[in-house]
Amino acid sequence: MLGAGAVGLALALDAAVGEPPTSLHPVAWFGRLAAPLDRAWVRPRLVGLVGAVALPLLAAGAVGGLVVVATRADSLVGVAAAGVALFLTTSFRTLLSTAVAVSAATDRDLASARDELRALAGRDAASLSAGQVRSAAVESAAENLADGLVAPLLAFALGAQFSLAVGAALAAWVKAVNTMDSMLGYRSKPVGWAPARLDDLVMWAPARASAVLLAVAAMAPGALTAAARWVRDVPSPNSGWPMGALAAALDVRLEKPGVYVLNGDADLPSVATARRAVRTVAVAGLLAYVAAAVVAALGGGVSV
Repeated sequence: MLGAGAVGLALALDAAVGEPPTSLHPVAWFGRLAAPLDRAWVRPRLVGLVGAVALPLLAAGAVGGLVVVATRADSLVGVAAAGVALFLTTSFRTLLSTAVAVSAATDRDLASARDELRALAGRDAASLSAGQVRSAAVESAAENLADGLVAPLLAFALGAQFSLAVGAALAAWVKAVNTMDSMLGYRSKPVGWAPARLDDLVMWAPARASAVLLAVAAMAPGALTAAARWVRDVPSPNSGWPMGALAAALDVRLEKPGVYVLNGDADLPSVATARRAVRTVAVAGLLAYVAAAVVAALGGGVSV
């Protein structure tokens, strides 16, 4: 049950703390480590490939090594270290609260809501309507459920079948891969080709698992069938699954202007619908923690 204890500690820390300050967050430290890759190179794809392989492995090795040291000191210290590592590789409460705040702000101060949206989505919000801002917040909540929570939880739970150190290392590796994609994975940046392709591969299962969790949370099994019809319209091979499932489950239109429309026959989310969408993501996230704890509990405990 020690693996489940680490998952429970990660959830408790997220509920209590949310996220550490950026200056103290290891993910931000990793971002600074990867930042020098973001410049012109003679062979950008080769540089990106080397970085996509080496830097996440470095992060995984550092985190796994710390958990090994902690576990050798005492098994409960090892559990605590693994739980803290998992907490630092996931994001849940902050995601939910930001999505709610952005949606609520659209009724009071649209300019402020557009500005706050930058914490969730990278799109240009200057010309977005209130409904489109709420749509972006809901889309980000669904997509980040997969990226920021389900992916590291799944990696930890699978790695915990071998040891807590392996679980923590895999969670750190997944977070590092996703961070590099967020920083470099744009068409305008050739160096980001390898990080983006690696992230597409890593996120294949978590995105689809997140769609299932959202359908279960909303008690809308037909949402998966609808999402399967719409995902081809989304450029990302993965993000369309949780976004499409949520759009179908709540019968709401989600769109990125000029890029894609999900459930185009429905209306853009109202403030009330956006809140309901965030609640659905919250339930799906809690289900993800429970599932990860159950799977992790089946593992080999604290062996290193």
